[in-house]
Amino acid sequence: MYDERLAEFSRERLDGRPIPDDLRVLLVAQWEGRTDFTRLLDLDFFEAGEVHPLLDTSYLSEKELADPELQAINAATAEMATYVKLVAKGGKGWIGYWLHPDEPAGRPWHLTELDTEFTFWSLGGLTLTEGVAAERSSYQDEPDERIAFTQLAAELADLGLPLSTQDYEALDDTAYKVVPEELMEELIEAERARRGLR
Repeated sequence: MYDERLAEFSRERLDGRPIPDDLRVLLVAQWEGRTDFTRLLDLDFFEAGEVHPLLDTSYLSEKELADPELQAINAATAEMATYVKLVAKGGKGWIGYWLHPDEPAGRPWHLTELDTEFTFWSLGGLTLTEGVAAERSSYQDEPDERIAFTQLAAELADLGLPLSTQDYEALDDTAYKVVPEELMEELIEAERARRGLR
């Protein structure tokens, strides 16, 4: 029923890569108007045509857009958008996947969060749902995030979206091979050098 819409989402947000199973479930739930997952995870998935936050310059004035320093930053962030595949609004800003080609193949995609100051944050877990549940566990009424995560995991499983673990301490926390923050700085410096701004 949603095959074409899922294919469009894949093309626009993931460069045509297969949509992970949990993301597929969450997208269909949003499109069906279900609020059960939204209530637990507080995510709002991008609709067709929404601009990638790293490519959005609509908030900048003409003067700012003409500034060579900002042009260097905008060029670097545009290149970062080829590796940062954001799929939803939530958390500190936006959430998605880190798909740099130097990351090891054969493992689930790294999860990343981008805040409104364009700072990158790593999320633990093997799936988007796990990463978001881990983050949301620190915002629950239960003060112990480990217990809160177990409770969230159980609720998600009841909704038909089981996680790979209900143990907060067992969440995958494999480090990035290419660290987004460091690459962003390198790209900005390279753009500054290319434009003679050093």
